Amino acid sequence: MKPVIFGLSGLTLTDDEKRLFRDVEPAGYILFKRNIEDRQQVRALTDSLRALHGHDKVPILIDQEGGRVARIRPPVWPDFPAGGAFDALYDVAPITAIEAAKSNAEAIALTLAEVGINVDCLPVLDVRVPDTHSAIGDRALGSDPMRVAALGRAILDGLAAGGVIGVVKHMPGQGRSVVDTHHDLPHVGASEEELEQDLEPFRALNTAPMGMTGHVVYDVWDSEHTATMSPYVIEHIIRGKIGFDGLLMSDDLDMNALTGDVPTRAAQCVAAGLDLALNCWGRFDEMVAIADKLPEITDAARARLDSAMTGASLDFDADRLAHLLHKRSQLLALTNTEAKLTHGATGAA
Repeated sequence: MKPVIFGLSGLTLTDDEKRLFRDVEPAGYILFKRNIEDRQQVRALTDSLRALHGHDKVPILIDQEGGRVARIRPPVWPDFPAGGAFDALYDVAPITAIEAAKSNAEAIALTLAEVGINVDCLPVLDVRVPDTHSAIGDRALGSDPMRVAALGRAILDGLAAGGVIGVVKHMPGQGRSVVDTHHDLPHVGASEEELEQDLEPFRALNTAPMGMTGHVVYDVWDSEHTATMSPYVIEHIIRGKIGFDGLLMSDDLDMNALTGDVPTRAAQCVAAGLDLALNCWGRFDEMVAIADKLPEITDAARARLDSAMTGASLDFDADRLAHLLHKRSQLLALTNTEAKLTHGATGAA
């Protein structure tokens, strides 16, 4: 097995992809809009991936956060709100916000499980600050670390209740990034003391099954390498200070925050200490080159992968999904009700 998660080129596997994936045995796969048409097609695609590996625990990932980061969308699938909706509700009713976040996450999980997807790159645990770039923006669960942790825990629990494995991101915290890592490399000049705020949600949820690093340089820890490529950040900050011992993968290695060709990036991040490299674009020649560059997965990474996937299932309950969507909508409506009441009280005064 190679320590990599590959993207796919289209709606079905090509013959070349089938041969490569049989020979290489990547650790998992990730789906994007180009791979998604309708329920029947997605389930057939994920079934074909499981058939290649001969078991049901193959990690099949997706970025289904809600809001603008959603690969499955209406009218085929339900609409899901961004993390900021639960942050807003928390201002009004914290316990209700936690329940809404959990119900929403379980609904996402059931929606994914129906089509054979068993890992969601969620929750986002980046703590928002005044200068946070819009690339994170309303994806964040708030600016208070403990609020982010509480809502993040609810999301992990909701996903697990629906049989889907969550991925905490972007370790060790991308909230201070003032540029978009898809296009530029962020440098964070905050002190170690200031960065404690960023670590706090990840430390609180350090038993999460999977985590994802961010392509950010933290000058106080390693001014030469992004977290994804930094042995110091991976070993001393993520594994050490945070205490995370779950499966650790990179963010997409095709982002312009990184330099060099993608196969070299994959080899570098694994050499730095990550369990898996994430290559999203499904470019066949690139996947071949990555497979050639990477060693076999380590025993430790394989054990973390197997442990993380233990709770995955593909059970689907349509009635349960409908109930969760209704419950979530009712709970989120409290923010609008409160706003109207507050506005009315202010006007009356």
